[in-house]
Amino acid sequence: MGTTTKATGAARCLLAIWALVAADLWGAAFARALDVAVGREQREFDYFALSLQWPGTICPSTRHCCAVNGCCRSEPLQTFTIHGLWPDYDDGTWPSCCRHTNFDMDKILPLKPTLDKYWPSLYCSSSSTCFSGKGPFWAHEWEKHGTCSSPVVKDELEYFSTTLDLYFKYNVMEMLTNGGIHISNGKKYALTDVIDAVKCAFGALPQIVCKKGSVEELRLCFNKDLKPRDCLTTTASNENVSKKNSCPRYITLPTYDPLVLVNSTREIITQVESEVYGYLYTA
Repeated sequence: MGTTTKATGAARCLLAIWALVAADLWGAAFARALDVAVGREQREFDYFALSLQWPGTICPSTRHCCAVNGCCRSEPLQTFTIHGLWPDYDDGTWPSCCRHTNFDMDKILPLKPTLDKYWPSLYCSSSSTCFSGKGPFWAHEWEKHGTCSSPVVKDELEYFSTTLDLYFKYNVMEMLTNGGIHISNGKKYALTDVIDAVKCAFGALPQIVCKKGSVEELRLCFNKDLKPRDCLTTTASNENVSKKNSCPRYITLPTYDPLVLVNSTREIITQVESEVYGYLYTA
């Protein structure tokens, strides 16, 4: 009986030790996973992609309006607006959520009028962020992409000011016009002509993403010294963009009619009071 009791006690002790070891190993594994999740082990990026959105393709899907949705302005957006400046890798992947630095609107207040005009959200729903739950569209872009821009971009203000500088310096609308691409609703353009117009002015290949045959995004790529470089690929069947987002041989740049005119001012104000700025987007 005594021997059995001692054996049982020893077994329990051994199990307890193994449990502690397992817990320690699990805790270490969890910590490593957490490190990866917040980007502590992510390598430095290879290049930047300046992603621009074409409102004429996105805004027709708007079903209700709010004050933060650029699609709801009384005058339709007729130019490419900014989606974000994204650090990417040459293998087609990208880092994200690299530093635990929450978005702070106060840091970019001097830029807000310009951001409102050229970097608006095109949705009403709130945006997911890495560290702040949900918040403005700009919070999503800073926390997911901006925090991975070091050592080129060191802080939040520099991230947004650098993006705006590139947007204005390399004016895609001017590139297209100078290349003979005059935007008209319903008109189709050869994908190669659009690419060539941008390449001729920019000096490097862009990347174009389409939705049902219409341009949804156009991306310009930059080395770390912010000089133009080729994006990975841009073809009619872009291997770096999913098939549903690939572009056909002929594409459109549609216009749209703002939905704001069918919404009362009070309705818009009420919605803003009940919703958080930004939109839910994972890119």
